[in-house]
Amino acid sequence: MSELPPDPLSTAFLGFMEVERRSSPRTLENYAHALAEFRTRQKNFTSWEALTADDFRRYLFDQMKRELSRATIRLHFSALRSFFKWLTRRQGWTANPLLDVQLPKQEKKLPVVLTVTQITEMLDLPMRVEKERAAPLWAGERDAAILELFYSTGMRLSELAGLQVEDVDAYSDTVRVMGKGRKERLLPIGTPAMEAIQRYRVKAGVHNGPLFLSKLRKRITPQAIADVVDKYWKKSGLPVHVTPHKLRHSFATLLLNNGADLRSVQELLGHASLSTTQIYTHVSTQRMKEVYEAAHPRA
Repeated sequence: MSELPPDPLSTAFLGFMEVERRSSPRTLENYAHALAEFRTRQKNFTSWEALTADDFRRYLFDQMKRELSRATIRLHFSALRSFFKWLTRRQGWTANPLLDVQLPKQEKKLPVVLTVTQITEMLDLPMRVEKERAAPLWAGERDAAILELFYSTGMRLSELAGLQVEDVDAYSDTVRVMGKGRKERLLPIGTPAMEAIQRYRVKAGVHNGPLFLSKLRKRITPQAIADVVDKYWKKSGLPVHVTPHKLRHSFATLLLNNGADLRSVQELLGHASLSTTQIYTHVSTQRMKEVYEAAHPRA
């Protein structure tokens, strides 16, 4: 970046941010860089007052051509917008050209999902690894049932921790779940998960009350369940950190990849809004693109 002449307005604005707004040093550094970067990239910059909305649109296009991330672009424009808001409110300027500039939407971070092979490796572990000395004799069966149920139903951690024995119906292969907002839903359970639950109940002698128990035979806590998942992830050696929520992501993505409709997946996950479920269609689309680019000669 070439040496810029001093800019009194930028200096005054940054002073305002530091003294009156008490902005952090990192924020001040980012704002100073964004304002200087903008001035540097304007071929005929004369003054801030002479700028129009088209100048900022050209600058936006220039940043996109340089393949800056959306987050970086939005950070730069956040500084510019704060600067022009200050100019209109504190310096008496009447025009704010940035009000007419539309920025690209913030990127949605796609959920990390596991492959069927990766999950299978984890699901097989509880009955293979050596039991810890302090753990009850039925701990392996319980852990296997927990992992199988997460992957079979896609339920939330809190939902699984709150299950009662009577919530599981072995005749219809379903489980009744109390979701967010006290909304109840009925979920199908796959055969491996149902068999794992039955083995655990027989071995642990669980006939009523909470379904999953701690070694003290009290209801297992959500944190203890998360620790179970984390334990078997570490034993599996998988590169992706497996959590209960990633098992939920993987459940939803697997269904969509195999032809399930979005509305059904929404109901299974207990999402209030379909837009929340739509993030998983982006995961499926991304995988489809990867396959396409790897396989098509003119991708």
